[in-house]
Amino acid sequence: MRSLAVDVIKQAFSQTPAEKLHKKLYVAICNCILEGSLRPATRMPPSRDLASELVLSRNTVLRVYEQLQAEGYISTRTSSGTFVTESVLDNLNTQVARTIQTSQPEDRSSLSLRGLELLENASASPAQWGDFIPGVPDVNSFPHRTFKKIYDRISRRLNPEYLTYDAVGGLEDLKAALSDYLRTARGVKCSTDQILITEGIHQALDLVTRTLCNPGDHAWIEEPGYWGIKNILRMNAVSISALEVDDQGLVPQASPVEKPKLIFVTPSHQYPLGSVMSLPRRQLLLSQAREFHSWIVEDDYDSEFRFSGQPIPSLQGLEEDSPVIYIGTFSKTLYPALRLGYVVLPKPLAAPLKKVHNELYRSGHQVIQAALAEFIKEGYYAAHIRKMRQLYSKRRNQLVELIKQHLGEEYLGYFNSNAGLHLIIQLPPDADDMQIAKQANAEGILVRPLSRYYFNQQKSKGLLVGFASIKDSDMLPSFVRLANIIKQKY
Repeated sequence: MRSLAVDVIKQAFSQTPAEKLHKKLYVAICNCILEGSLRPATRMPPSRDLASELVLSRNTVLRVYEQLQAEGYISTRTSSGTFVTESVLDNLNTQVARTIQTSQPEDRSSLSLRGLELLENASASPAQWGDFIPGVPDVNSFPHRTFKKIYDRISRRLNPEYLTYDAVGGLEDLKAALSDYLRTARGVKCSTDQILITEGIHQALDLVTRTLCNPGDHAWIEEPGYWGIKNILRMNAVSISALEVDDQGLVPQASPVEKPKLIFVTPSHQYPLGSVMSLPRRQLLLSQAREFHSWIVEDDYDSEFRFSGQPIPSLQGLEEDSPVIYIGTFSKTLYPALRLGYVVLPKPLAAPLKKVHNELYRSGHQVIQAALAEFIKEGYYAAHIRKMRQLYSKRRNQLVELIKQHLGEEYLGYFNSNAGLHLIIQLPPDADDMQIAKQANAEGILVRPLSRYYFNQQKSKGLLVGFASIKDSDMLPSFVRLANIIKQKY
């Protein structure tokens, strides 16, 4: 039977000023909700029916529904459909309505081709905290009081260099503390002169790509691999070859037609699948890098969290003066909002990349850096990692058992390295992991679809499920909800 909501939306759609169709539909539905034409708890028309009535593609309607869910206007009830959120009017005011009615359509006409391509491939999630979010640590377990005491102590005797521009690639005290830590914990061979402090992994990747690659140069990335690398390469007009990952890590091309300038790898815990690069594969990659005059970019994003066996040493430390640019971050070990990472540069690159970094980014946060240096030197950093390693191991084991119990062992990912901050739920080849993730996200379960991490079309289907930040008591009920969503589809 035809839904009354269809007629309401259709009328509002016809009266909304002409602009891009998805924006026009979004504004029309918002106005219907805010003006009371679509009252709280009203059932929304199925996306297929609404698309047919408005002569739109179903993808356009789904895109708008997804945005409305993210903003709290509508919500999905399992096996029942999509409804106007019952509390929507309590959370909004008339100013919101005026903003929607007067907002201008999105204008991309002035953007560069690279900017447009980046927007089309943007993968950063609008929500960064929720059940099962991948890549986010337990920020509540960070010793905030201890860190604040160190910060306050430093603030009482501020050195003037903490308050001016940074021109040397980071505070010397922090670089010295990092050099000692990396040598001991990760087998990295470096001096303090080789360390550059950055505002996270993305800035480090962008710096390396901009400084070492010309437009049209070639790079190897892992397939699947971290979406941030792909987008940074796109923005810098670098061509990409996505190479298969197996149980030994990235599979290099034996005789590539076009030799890579950069080779991006996550050898200690491949992101997102989880395999560990074998010693023969590491040695082969180092040999090829020297032969091709390439630089390997080693992203060691969460190597501290290995829950069995011996730590996997860094690729950078396998050889003296290796052709490896080693990148790390405090986002996984401490918390993401700290916005501090680091690069260990090969000696020939240290001085020029530090100078480029200073010209492009003008970094600072020296007081935070000074506090972090003390935090490391006084042993709090190592103690925190030991504590979190035990906690994450427990949560990982709990999640593995839930997958086995509620879905089946066949849903566990192919590579079990017993490390990291997330697991892969492997879905059937015909599964729509994008749609499953959307439905889960709308219910506050922030899993990510595995297919989004592929560069090519041959995609394995699955979900990235983070276990680090979810409370032990919340894991069972949240996973049951996720399992029910998956079972509804397959």
